[in-house]
Amino acid sequence: MRRLLSYMKKYRKESFIAPLFKLLEASFELIVPLIIAALIDKGIETKNVSLIVKYSFILVLLAVIGWVCAVIAQYYAAKAAVGTTAEIKSSLFRKIQSLSNTEYDTLGNSTMITRMTSDCNQVQNAVNLFLRLFLRAPIIVFGAMIMAFTVSPRAALIFVAVIPLLAIVVYGIMLLTVPLYKKVQSKLDSLLAITRENLNGARVIRAFCREDDETERFDKTNTELSTMQRFVGKLSALTNPVTFLLINVAIIVLIYVGAIQVNVGELSQGEVIALYNYMSQILVELIKLANLIVTVTKGVASMHRIDSVMELKSSISFDGNGAVENGSVVFKNVGLTYKNAGAPSLTDISFEAKAGDTVGIIGGTGSGKSSVINLIPRFYEATEGEILIDGKDIKSFSEDGLRDMIGVVPQHAKLFKGTIRDNIRVGNQNATDDEITEALKEAQAYDFVKEKDGYLDYMIESGGRNLSGGQKQRLTVARAIVRKPRILILDDSASALDYRTDAALREAIKGLSFRPTTFIVSQRASSVLHADKILVLEDGECVGYGTHGELIEGCEVYKEIYYCQFPDEMKGGAR
Repeated sequence: MRRLLSYMKKYRKESFIAPLFKLLEASFELIVPLIIAALIDKGIETKNVSLIVKYSFILVLLAVIGWVCAVIAQYYAAKAAVGTTAEIKSSLFRKIQSLSNTEYDTLGNSTMITRMTSDCNQVQNAVNLFLRLFLRAPIIVFGAMIMAFTVSPRAALIFVAVIPLLAIVVYGIMLLTVPLYKKVQSKLDSLLAITRENLNGARVIRAFCREDDETERFDKTNTELSTMQRFVGKLSALTNPVTFLLINVAIIVLIYVGAIQVNVGELSQGEVIALYNYMSQILVELIKLANLIVTVTKGVASMHRIDSVMELKSSISFDGNGAVENGSVVFKNVGLTYKNAGAPSLTDISFEAKAGDTVGIIGGTGSGKSSVINLIPRFYEATEGEILIDGKDIKSFSEDGLRDMIGVVPQHAKLFKGTIRDNIRVGNQNATDDEITEALKEAQAYDFVKEKDGYLDYMIESGGRNLSGGQKQRLTVARAIVRKPRILILDDSASALDYRTDAALREAIKGLSFRPTTFIVSQRASSVLHADKILVLEDGECVGYGTHGELIEGCEVYKEIYYCQFPDEMKGGAR
């Protein structure tokens, strides 16, 4: 909770004004029963019209003042709550952006989305209600008890007896519900994960007729969440009936005692009504307090979940200050074991790529191709061995110095909602339209982009839904090229392209004026055939490194891949 208070520092004024005006409203409200008692005893009982009018005017005035105080308190409480939550969301988003892929894999996207949305909203509601009620409720409860002593010390003992019982009920329910609300939010993570998977994989689910299975899986998780929510809701709901029971028993005892005291002349009718009003005020405030406790309990559970992300430390730190200049890359006995993995994904990988060279990486599915190239921009940290860029340890570079000089085209094309220009400028914010056009031409994307309505202003939908797979891949290639990187990584980025376009793209990349060191990951032998060097992987190990001719002669794995794709050449060789 200290973290929450640190976010609220910027809204200290609002956090002070909101409870202050609620305190003023409560103070005026505590005066009302005394005015009513005077109205009954001095005005109505004596039929004094002038006093009746006077006290009625005072009651209206107190109501107006209380209303003004309530509006001011509500405004500043909402401002503080919304502002504080905005700070939390910004800080949480920055934190998530600073984490490495290892933390993403560990946490999962669905839980991070839940914490950015549902959990932050729960915290906002808790802060809002807390600022409005954390002073008002105790002031009314204990203030009513004190005011009752000024009316009748004997009758006020009933207040002294009932308030501790109420405190025990409220505190006990809160202790039970806080850990349960954490479990509810975790279940919500699971439900969100299933929903996200189904939305992203809708085509696959339909293609394999898995709609019923997925509906059953969703219903099961949804039922578990609903069951837990109902159980926690029932516990929280106990607050109101138990509170009502204790207060109504106290009111019965109060009226009984008050009637006896009226009979013997120790109390007036107005004073009994004043005591009843004070007890009713306690009842109303405790109902509000019950709602406050439920909301704050949810908020506390959600804040703990947010804290767990904020306290995470990235497994990769950038402590250096160097920058990539030439782009030569050397792997020395590099190994990689993913967190919580049962076995290494890469073992003893060694190779050298000179500046300006093109290196092809080929191998079967799951051989570790993407794992190798993910180590170059330090998306993951090598667990063994050493990686050198420009002859220096990769850890000696700053984050900007390393990644600003690397252009990455991911295996699955990712585009954002916005214009083509905006998407290309993700690679280089300062790119001019001429530079973007040049990058589109080199990526073999210019021909289809120029046909789009608006050209560079053509609006791409989220995820590039209004583009074909090949169009998306070519735009991601253009996005990487426009930054003119020293190292260019193409991770199976031509899988949706026909062979002709793939060949034209490779030829264009080979002729780039800024001559990057290029890594081409592919399962197509034709894509790496003319590379300066080819790295062959199998089960996370390097089984070959050399030119096409060298590998055909000395690498059985490469030979098998190549002849599977070019069987005619194998027959020709046999003849």
